[in-house]
Amino acid sequence: MAESAALLVDEVLPHEPIRQWVLSFPFQLRFLFASRPELMGKALGIVYRAIASHLIKKAGKTQKTAQTGSVTLIQRFGSALNLNVHFHMLFLDGVYAKNKYGKAIFQRTNAPTQEELAQLVHTISHRVARYLERQGILQFDEESSYLQLDGMDDDPMLGQLSDCGGDSARTQGIDVTDSTSG
Repeated sequence: MAESAALLVDEVLPHEPIRQWVLSFPFQLRFLFASRPELMGKALGIVYRAIASHLIKKAGKTQKTAQTGSVTLIQRFGSALNLNVHFHMLFLDGVYAKNKYGKAIFQRTNAPTQEELAQLVHTISHRVARYLERQGILQFDEESSYLQLDGMDDDPMLGQLSDCGGDSARTQGIDVTDSTSG
C-alpha cells in the first residue's frame, strides 16, 4: 500500500500537499461491504463528499467556488490477512479556486484538529447509517441498532451478522486517521 501511495504522490497527483485519510468501519460493516460492493461504493461516495466539503469549508470557499480531489485505495485485508475493508484516501491538503483572472490557484488548508476529526467521524457515521437505513439494511430504534439481513442467510459472510447488537453500526467504530506528505 505504501508503494502505491508513494507512486501516486510522486508521479500522478499534482505537486501539492497530500494528506492520507484512513477510514475503517465496524466489523459488521466490513463484512457487509465485502459481500455487497455496491454498498461499499455508496459509502465511499458519502465519505468523499464529507471530507471534500470539510476542506472546502475550511478554506472559506463554497462548492461552487472551489474543488478538491482524491484517490482512494480500498484495502480488503489487514496485515494478518483478516477481512478488514477500509479506505486509504489520498486527498489534496487544500482546494483549488479561481483567482480574479480565472486561473486555478491551490489554497492549502491547516491540518484537521481533534475536534474537526471527531465531527467528521460523527458526520460520516450518521450519513452512512442513514443510507443503510433507507436501503432497509440497518434498523435503528432508541434501544439498539442492528443490521437487517433478511434473505441473506445463504451468504456465509453475512449469516453471522443477523444481530449486531448495541449501537456500534450507527455511531461508533468508524475511525479516521490522517497523515500528510508534501
